[in-house]
Amino acid sequence: MDEQMTAAERRGAGGTEGGVALFLFGLALAAAGGYMLTSRVMVQTGGWRLWGYNSFGLTLIPLLLGIGILFFNGRSIAGRLLTFLGLVIIFAGIILNLDIYFRATTLFETLLMLGMVAAGVGMVARSLRPM
Repeated sequence: MDEQMTAAERRGAGGTEGGVALFLFGLALAAAGGYMLTSRVMVQTGGWRLWGYNSFGLTLIPLLLGIGILFFNGRSIAGRLLTFLGLVIIFAGIILNLDIYFRATTLFETLLMLGMVAAGVGMVARSLRPM
């Protein structure tokens, strides 16, 4: 095999003739803007409520039934389905019970963060196009 690469084989970011440096700079810019934006977000959790009652125990029923069935018969499709369904219900409940707040930030800082993300994504997209 020939060790030298032809110009057609030498490709930039994404297999195109775009610039790798532009891609890396855009990626760094988008990551920095995304980090600054997400550092201003506060996430809290509330109680698992269903019609005014604590409902976390109800979400454990399919998971516990599935685990019990799997201990009885490890090849049971119903046990696997119930275990998977119970895990999905628990993770969905965690996500659905999150309260997300954006902390007080000046307009300049917000525009700077969003501008960095937009510019970075634009640079990455541009670097993937042939020049």
